[in-house]
Amino acid sequence: MVAREPRRLDVESPRGAYAIHVGAGLLADGRQLAEAIRGRHVLIATDANVARIQLPVLEASLRRLRPDLVIAVHCMPPGEAEKTLGRWQEAVAALAKLGATRDATVVALGGGVVGDLAGFAAATWMRGIDVVQVPTTLLAMVDSSVGGKTGVDLPAGKNLVGAFHPPAAVIADTAALSTLPARELRAGLAEVVKYGAIFDATFLDWLDDRAEALLAGDPEATAEAVLRSCRYKADVVARDPFERGDRALLNFGHTFGHAIETEQGYTGATGGLVHGEAVAVGMVLAARLSTALGRAAQADADRLLALLQRFGLPTRVPAGLDPSALLARMRLDKKADAAGLRFVLWDGAGRGVIVRDVPESAVMAVLAG
Repeated sequence: MVAREPRRLDVESPRGAYAIHVGAGLLADGRQLAEAIRGRHVLIATDANVARIQLPVLEASLRRLRPDLVIAVHCMPPGEAEKTLGRWQEAVAALAKLGATRDATVVALGGGVVGDLAGFAAATWMRGIDVVQVPTTLLAMVDSSVGGKTGVDLPAGKNLVGAFHPPAAVIADTAALSTLPARELRAGLAEVVKYGAIFDATFLDWLDDRAEALLAGDPEATAEAVLRSCRYKADVVARDPFERGDRALLNFGHTFGHAIETEQGYTGATGGLVHGEAVAVGMVLAARLSTALGRAAQADADRLLALLQRFGLPTRVPAGLDPSALLARMRLDKKADAAGLRFVLWDGAGRGVIVRDVPESAVMAVLAG
């Protein structure tokens, strides 16, 4: 499939503006990717699942359009449990073996795990080389590939080691989504819903009206959802590139969600919740906490719950998780500070707000409920 009229969104960042390209067939076309590569050395970082389907297409495009490139491939096992310092070390070792120079590029081909880890490798190799994000999941397209957050997990918590390192470009080929399992597509829709929850209640209506089309992978609805989500994120990232203010709003549902993922040992699809599913549960809990604190009406929480359920997402804390253990995880979350727990809540649909000094008793009541 050849890309036709891809959509473009320009994003401001401390390292300079970069473009997000959204459309079907961008990997086979290859032009946007080839143009984003400055130097001669390219390390394609991917995982075993994505490599079987997307790597041959991407590599063929680069070799056709840029025969001057020296290309190496670094393939890691799939799954959140692989986003570790050990895997990061393997990625930078691959850069060393390639002889990557200061103008080298890491191409992150995959979902959020690959994007975060490869981006961190790029951020740390020679104190920072280019990374081009090529997200292959809906979740990565609308969230992790945009804005420059990179990092790895520790047993103590998600993303505790990392760096802000904006990409040189984002290439979101929506045709790649047709290869996703239905569960992965639904998980990505959780992050799409998040943007409506914190920024724009009318976007929630738009999603509700197109729920069936989005679940069926309709190309036009999907491309529009990706572009709108990226625009919401780009706007807040441009205002707050290092998450010292409004950018924290993007973590709506994530304090709860990350605690669930960590407590489950990042088992994801093999026995726990994948990231988007955990965020869906977290958003429901954040909405309920907002209601309990008198910030929002119950009707708003009910509306969010119904939309997430329509997308087939979980909305309850998984059985067997101890609320006190989840609370302990939250105390180590990056959004906590010296004053105590800090949550992204809402004052109703479309009105996200950062709230400090949330009483732990209120959090425990929501978790136990």
